[in-house]
Amino acid sequence: MARVGIVMGSDSDLPIMKEAAEVLEEFAVDFEITVISAHRTPVAAEEYARTAEERGLEIIIAGAGKAAHLAGVLAAYTPLPLIGVPIKTSTLGGADSLYSMVQMPGGVPVATVALNGAKNAGLLAVQILGTADKKLRDKFKEYKNRMAEKVTETAAALEKLGYQKYLEERG
Repeated sequence: MARVGIVMGSDSDLPIMKEAAEVLEEFAVDFEITVISAHRTPVAAEEYARTAEERGLEIIIAGAGKAAHLAGVLAAYTPLPLIGVPIKTSTLGGADSLYSMVQMPGGVPVATVALNGAKNAGLLAVQILGTADKKLRDKFKEYKNRMAEKVTETAAALEKLGYQKYLEERG
């Protein structure tokens, strides 16, 4: 059964939102993924949010661009944590999406990640789930340890080779 719902306002958001799905796959967290428009299918958005908990979801990740109301609309209808992913747009560079998500009224929170930050949305969902799931929390600790090891290895190689040689070898 899916624990996380990934929702996007349009299939044009899928190249960004797939990064959240990939993270959840890496951590073996079941998820569902769909397209719902806050403006073109508002009844479907309400139904999705109202039934999310009874369907077994624990967190919803919502990505949208421009007006980017999807995360806020879903948050209005569910007690589940909502993670918003503002999608970069061609008109205002994503500022419109970001502001739509971070300026939620009191009582309707949406945790918002960076523009096109679906990877971090997936990681945040794993962290939230990990508060009640020790195995998942331990997997996340291992993930962070691998990141730290990679940085340490990179620093050692850079210090040993010098920046010019290091850049040459990286190609």
